[in-house]
Amino acid sequence: MAKVDLFDEILIEQGRRPGIELACRGPCWAPDGKNNLVYKACEMLLDHCGSRADIKITLTKNIPAGSGLGSASSDAAAALMGVNRFLQLAIDSETLSRLAAGLGSDAAFFMNGPLAFCTGRGERIEKLGENFNFCALLIMPDVSVSTKKVYANYKHDWTIYERLSAKIKNLMEKNRIDLVCGMCANMLETSCFGFYKELGEFKDRIESLGIRPVCLSGSGSTLFWLADVSDRQNAEENRRKLEEKVDCKSVIVSNNRW
Repeated sequence: MAKVDLFDEILIEQGRRPGIELACRGPCWAPDGKNNLVYKACEMLLDHCGSRADIKITLTKNIPAGSGLGSASSDAAAALMGVNRFLQLAIDSETLSRLAAGLGSDAAFFMNGPLAFCTGRGERIEKLGENFNFCALLIMPDVSVSTKKVYANYKHDWTIYERLSAKIKNLMEKNRIDLVCGMCANMLETSCFGFYKELGEFKDRIESLGIRPVCLSGSGSTLFWLADVSDRQNAEENRRKLEEKVDCKSVIVSNNRW
């Protein structure tokens, strides 16, 4: 897993009402109140330390929900770190990571990074010290995918898993993260495309334009094409090609340094 330089924004202020106040704004929708992972993160943190602080949080949502980019998890992790600092709670990073793991499989990763090998449900984090600079073309169709539905429909294929796992392990031992990414494998694709057939057809259409290989991010709906950081010009050309041939939002991102 790798952080990229596409992000939501969180503003933390002293609240004027009792408890936690959460306001969502920005170009993308996010639920207000207790259904938002940011709210749950703050509530969990305050309960953990027995605080009755009044805080106001404004979440500016720039990444669509249900896009498979981990935005809700990163928002929750940022809220834990931000509120801890804002209220001077002095909770150590290990405890914060443990709290994050209780919020979702990806949240613990965003307490660390920028690059990590994640196992288990995603909560077991092995930070990677190697530099891996890349750029990626994110292709974001107007489809919101239900992560819960995709996982519920998932049927595990042990043969494929063992083959991929062995190859990944071998490449990781050689510090060839670039070749791991080049595998372009996501075992959730079959389940996701089973529910959202238009996404599978959309991927085929993109690859027919010569933009390949394209992989599903997480449980979807974002698709991505990965390149070396020096190949940004090619990424720009592919983005322009998508603008001309396909009516879909796309953006070029780079790996984060932190």
